[in-house]
Amino acid sequence: MDPVTVPATLDSLQWIGRYVLDAAARAGLDRSRAYRLRLAVDEVATNIITHGAELGTASPTIGLSARLADDALTIALEDSGPAYDPMQLPKPEGLDRPLEERQLGGLGVYLAVSAVDRFEYERVDGCNRNLFSMVRPAAQ
Repeated sequence: MDPVTVPATLDSLQWIGRYVLDAAARAGLDRSRAYRLRLAVDEVATNIITHGAELGTASPTIGLSARLADDALTIALEDSGPAYDPMQLPKPEGLDRPLEERQLGGLGVYLAVSAVDRFEYERVDGCNRNLFSMVRPAAQ
């Protein structure tokens, strides 16, 4: 699939989701794995958009690409906002407690990176690059 660039706005999330699901279909991922991939990309894209705006340093665009290899599908999400490595967040505490006893926040990114088979973060040429990979069925 060709790489695309979309405006870093909440209106772009629907388009990003379609791109991810189309790539997942081409990779032969089942519905459950495709959904987990879309959810992970959506969570990080939402954070790029909303937290960048809150800090006044929003990236104007988000780059999206899909790489299909024999063993895996990798979706790359890139933005020019401030450096932010989701892997540096501590694991949320109290996951075994009832909902009403847990602290708010921090769970979305944790669930996003846990939902995919491999997640990597890179800071390249002043840009954040989030890589989400799912193993393809033939490689499992």
